[in-house]
Amino acid sequence: MQTLNRFLYGPTPEERIRAWQAKLRAEQRQLDREMRQQLDTATAKVRVTVKQLATKGDVKSARVLAREVVRSDKQKDRLSVSKARLGSIGVQLNQQLAMAKVTGALQKSTEIMKLSNQLVRLPQISQTMREMSMEMTKAGILEEMMDDTLAVEDDEELEEEADAEIDKVLFDLTNGKLGQAGTVQSELPSTEDKLEDEETERVMEQYRQQLSGLLS
Repeated sequence: MQTLNRFLYGPTPEERIRAWQAKLRAEQRQLDREMRQQLDTATAKVRVTVKQLATKGDVKSARVLAREVVRSDKQKDRLSVSKARLGSIGVQLNQQLAMAKVTGALQKSTEIMKLSNQLVRLPQISQTMREMSMEMTKAGILEEMMDDTLAVEDDEELEEEADAEIDKVLFDLTNGKLGQAGTVQSELPSTEDKLEDEETERVMEQYRQQLSGLLS
């Protein structure tokens, strides 16, 4: 009988909720992996290079990479907040499950709508959240499909970092040697330093491309 009902009416409210919760947990694990295995690893290498550049007195190059460290830290914060929001949806779904056992139906939720609208902006989970939102709309939890205009993410905070933040990162990474405006000046490179500077630039470009790929 249960199989026949599933065929005629689709999954039960409990089955729908269990499936959504499984997707949410999978996305949380994926965000965890990105934060730990990718962002942390890549940023650690850049931090070491910033210290090396500071030792050489190459302030300009150190600031370029410090900007990437700031962008990476902000991206990690963004992913951490998104992971928490996924957890909040899971909590809301548990409440839906409790209500469904009493009423036999799922209820509309403005909180899940708000959280979903925020999460759909994150490229890493945008597609999953759109698909889940469509399913929740059909199930009666969301009133309408999410507005596409909300999916446009404002990247200005990641692209145009305040000098104060970059200075703070430099100050922390170099134990106070760099980061205070006007206290350190980069020296003009000598002829003997040109080959070494070219190698430094090559390494910097490699790190920039690696981090840009993770932050896109």
